[in-house]
Formats: sequence, C-alpha cells, structure tokens
Amino acid sequence: MAIKDRIKELRRVKASDIIPNPKNWRTHPPAQQQAIAGILAEVGYADALIAYEGSQGLTLIDGHLRAETTPDDEVPVLILDVNDEEADKILATLDPVSVMAGADEFLLEGLIDSITSEDSRLSSFLTQIRDGLEPGFEPLGAWDPDLDQFERIDPTDSGIEARIIVRCPQASAKKITDLIEQAILDHPEASID
Repeated sequence: MAIKDRIKELRRVKASDIIPNPKNWRTHPPAQQQAIAGILAEVGYADALIAYEGSQGLTLIDGHLRAETTPDDEVPVLILDVNDEEADKILATLDPVSVMAGADEFLLEGLIDSITSEDSRLSSFLTQIRDGLEPGFEPLGAWDPDLDQFERIDPTDSGIEARIIVRCPQASAKKITDLIEQAILDHPEASID
C-alpha cells in the first residue's frame, strides 16, 4: 500500500491571516508561551505550521501558539490536501503520537549541557527540561504508575491500605510525592507513609 503525500505546498503566510482551528484542544500555559517566544527569538522558525483550506479559509491544524506569538510575521505553512474530517484526525492525534516517544536520558542531558543561550526564556526552559517540568511533562523518562505492582493490603480497623510503586527518574521523586500528597489533601482520613 502506498502512503499518500497530503502536502500540497509550502507557503509563507502572515500568521494573523491563518484561521485558528475552532476545535483546537491544546492550551498554552505561560511557561510554554515563554519557551516558544525564547526559541523563536533566538533561533527563529525551524518548523512549519500545518494548515488546510477549510470552508472558512486557510485553517490551522498545528502551530497555534507559534502563530499567536508572531501574528505580524510571514511564517512557513505546510498546506495539506485534506478535508475537515481528515484535519480533525490530524488535530486529535498529532501531539499525542509525539508524546508517546521515549527519551534517552543520557543523550538528552548531554544535549542540554552542550547548549548555550543568550535568551533568558530559552535558558530557563532548558533548565526546566533537565529538571522536569509541570505534571504531565516528564522529558527525562516518562513515569507511569506500575499498576501490575499495585498491592492491596488486608483491611484494618482504620480502612484499606494500599501500596503503589512508581518508577521514575530520581530527580522527579519529590515532585511525584508532592503530587500524590496534593491529590489526597481533600481526604484528611488518607495518609502517605
């Protein structure tokens, strides 16, 4: 089976002329906004936005934050030959598929250590990558609860005890423990030992 090439062209378009996708499900917290601004300021565009000719005009599929960050600039845009349904499939899956990739901690740490930056936003972001960012972003070896290791301990008069083993980078252990403690704050009867 031949794989279709859906890229019609690479076009330079003023970012504010591209319609944000009304179904865009991604949000962009301030830390990410600062990181994008830093990398764009220091390096510039190194990847194209992705858009298609929708019923309202040229509509974004990927690159919303970059477009918002540089609204007055002409930016590179890959124009796809897709319909609304296909655009929705790309919008729903492009980022989640990327997040599934693993990380070689040793190579990433070496790469980060080799980079110097004049932009404080980019320097800060590189430090955050090295140290691990917000919950949900674990660049140095994604951690997941190992539910096969879940062990239910016999009920006692004080309730049910359970043990959850989480495998994660050592640098993330405190942050993960803090997240778990935060999750049980609404349940004063629960405790972590």
